Amino acid sequence: MRIHTLISGAGPTGLTLAVDLARRGIPVRIVDKAVRHPTGSRGDTLQPRTLEVFDDLGIIDRVLRAGAPQPIVLAYRAGAPERELRMTDPIPPSSAVPYPNPWTLGQADTEAILRARLAEFGVEVEIATETAGFAADDSGVTVTLAHAGTTETVRADYLIGADGAHSLVRRTLGIEFDGSTDESTRLLLGDVRADALDHTHGHCFASADAATGIVFSPLPGRPHFQVGMPLPAGIEPGLGLLQTAVDTCAGRSDIRLTDLTWCTVWRPNIRLARRFRSGRVLLAGDAAHVHPPTGGQGLNTGVQDAYNLGWKLATGDDELLDTYDIERRAVAAAVLGISTALLHRATSGAEDAHRRDHTHQLDLTYRDPAATGTLVPGDRAPDASVTDIAGQRLRLFDLYRGPHHTLVSFGETAPCATVPDVHVWSVRGPGHRPSDPGIGRHVIDVDGHAFRDYDARPGTLILVRPDGHIAARTDPASSG
Repeated sequence: MRIHTLISGAGPTGLTLAVDLARRGIPVRIVDKAVRHPTGSRGDTLQPRTLEVFDDLGIIDRVLRAGAPQPIVLAYRAGAPERELRMTDPIPPSSAVPYPNPWTLGQADTEAILRARLAEFGVEVEIATETAGFAADDSGVTVTLAHAGTTETVRADYLIGADGAHSLVRRTLGIEFDGSTDESTRLLLGDVRADALDHTHGHCFASADAATGIVFSPLPGRPHFQVGMPLPAGIEPGLGLLQTAVDTCAGRSDIRLTDLTWCTVWRPNIRLARRFRSGRVLLAGDAAHVHPPTGGQGLNTGVQDAYNLGWKLATGDDELLDTYDIERRAVAAAVLGISTALLHRATSGAEDAHRRDHTHQLDLTYRDPAATGTLVPGDRAPDASVTDIAGQRLRLFDLYRGPHHTLVSFGETAPCATVPDVHVWSVRGPGHRPSDPGIGRHVIDVDGHAFRDYDARPGTLILVRPDGHIAARTDPASSG
């Protein structure tokens, strides 16, 4: 059997890519060697740019219902209240940025929402199905899948390795995974109940000398907290160890920990693949880059990989697929620098290690480094509030939503699209009605935000890619 794309790995990266391809009608299969869907919270921070992706994929309402804003953390020293901490300073929504703040949702719940969305397109995750090997050639990839004691041979146009830091796909390709693992630093992460603690806040307990500590972050929709603490070498994780730590640091005896549903030992493993593409095989997410948890970047960067890759895979354009490696590897390298710097600040005891607006990924850009000016090709296309000619309030994101390119004309005439699958819109200034409603589709910029946020004048044309980044821009002064 032949399919267009086979995705190995059903974490947030693989699921996002599968949803993006399925909504385009692209035949896709997604497999994962795990025998059951994960239950751990793991990456529990969704950055603003990821929320915009989820808006486009049609799941933002579910994500917002299931999650919660980042909690205020109550910090204690030797059992005494010391101060309140915020991971980031909250920002009010604006016309250009509808989701300005990180959102808290356990990774297992994020994955469940993505799986449900994928099922709406008739695609199910195939668990207990391992990518055992593959061979690629100029016309496709022959993949061997192992499941239920049998093997299956699949022929795919493309194979995507979204199979984690120990990626079989990457190792089979022989792609170097540059970086390091710090075995001297170990962190216990898990999900546990601590019913004596207020679930509307996070809690950070430190010993009097700050030599030891334990942090509890509430998980929305669950009675559990995600718990984290340093783990000395030679010590095995477990509920007893956590209980001893909280007894030692909290200075109180009423916090009884129960129901440790997930637990892992994390080590600083900071790595970047030397390339993200080898012919018809591509890497995404942790298979291509591994981040420390500081700044909440790992899951989000993987989602952005998938969002960049989906529309390019759908075209089958070889040169366009080359831009995936160019664009995403540069971004991953930059994000690794941010999260690594935050890790160093956190482990050195520096203050406000997470207060970094650039972790929101709203400034993510694929622009040419030599490009200058406001909103050039490669930049994220901002949102803005508009009204259609029937008086219905819309957002520019509503016009962009879907697998198509969008051509936005600022001015009186909506040009005809000359490229297939391009949706054309004419944006008029406040108070302007179209002289001929039959020409193109029109919206009114009722608040003036669209013109301002795009630094546009009448005659400006903006072509927006399916992943919400500007593909081309033409201004009146430059068009002759």
